[in-house]
Amino acid sequence: MTRWTTANVGDQRGRTAVITGANTGIGWETAKVLAECGATVVLACRDDSKAERAAAAIGESVVTCRIDLASLDSIHSAAQRIKDQFSRVDLLVANAGVMMTPAAVTADGFELQFGTNHLGHFAFIGLLLERMVDVPGSRVVVVSS
Repeated sequence: MTRWTTANVGDQRGRTAVITGANTGIGWETAKVLAECGATVVLACRDDSKAERAAAAIGESVVTCRIDLASLDSIHSAAQRIKDQFSRVDLLVANAGVMMTPAAVTADGFELQFGTNHLGHFAFIGLLLERMVDVPGSRVVVVSS
């Protein structure tokens, strides 16, 4: 069996990738590889300063967009900013998440972990689909733990 590596990603020039939770971990590594392969990458993150540091470390062709997946208002605002800036989204990686949080609810009254990790991404994906459905080869990738 051949081992898959980042060399298998291929040329991503002309493609736009949106990645939630892209300031650390799997999201950051994904953003870094896609940017290195030529994609324009949107780091969709809750913390602006962490997102800016991550974008600076990755380099050019990376922009940030603030999103709090525990708030439908924030999700709508982030999706609108992305739609205003990009005519197409080739790849949406739903990566952000919270885990083992104290008992709490989202701004909209949903249990925090379920609301953030699942409902928030569902809403975000739904709002960006119009930028994806006509793009050949577009993909939504959902990361879960």
